[in-house]
Amino acid sequence: MSNISIPILMYHSIESMPKTTVMRSLHVPPRRFKFQMWLLKILGYKGLSLKDLKPYLDGELHGKVVGITFDDGYQNNLINAAPVLKKYKFTATCYIVSKNIGSSNTWDLAKKVTQRPLMSDAEINKWLDFGMDIGAHTKTHVDLTKISAHRAKIEINGCKDELEKKFQVSVTDFCYPFGRFNDSVSSLTKEAGYNTATSMLRGRANTYSNKFQLPRIP
Repeated sequence: MSNISIPILMYHSIESMPKTTVMRSLHVPPRRFKFQMWLLKILGYKGLSLKDLKPYLDGELHGKVVGITFDDGYQNNLINAAPVLKKYKFTATCYIVSKNIGSSNTWDLAKKVTQRPLMSDAEINKWLDFGMDIGAHTKTHVDLTKISAHRAKIEINGCKDELEKKFQVSVTDFCYPFGRFNDSVSSLTKEAGYNTATSMLRGRANTYSNKFQLPRIP
């Protein structure tokens, strides 16, 4: 088993926002995103969804690869990212909050973070038609470390069930809302039948990484 390090990139919104925007770092301007994808291609990397990346994380396949992930399911991921990804024959995972489909990032309201539209059912189907993948991000984007194990299980399992039923695809990858997890939450995610779970831990993944505590690069 080779111990090659694999970067997994973490994006949220792909949109230009004013300098005064609260938590502006969540938004990557489309031009910068295009440049980053172009650079990966020039450097010989292949961008992959978590589903496509899994054999590399398991050490079954080898190559110059990078994981590409988007948290929350913003509409601008479809508009500004999907065509660029398709152009370079990259795939990516978009983590969907199942109860907020077609709504906005309501979990950020208390922090006065700008509300942006999330993809609708039809738009998620278009994302899938682009050859992209979806993962689960709980039903309501709740901090799983602050609720009971019973409720956490409903959030983790329910999101998977709802997305699989609605979009007729297997949902094998999970992302912890706010990046927050503990050993109990990790175990529940594994028991739910996911293959991976990404966090907001900084760093690169490798074949020895815990698949349910994968680090990412913002």
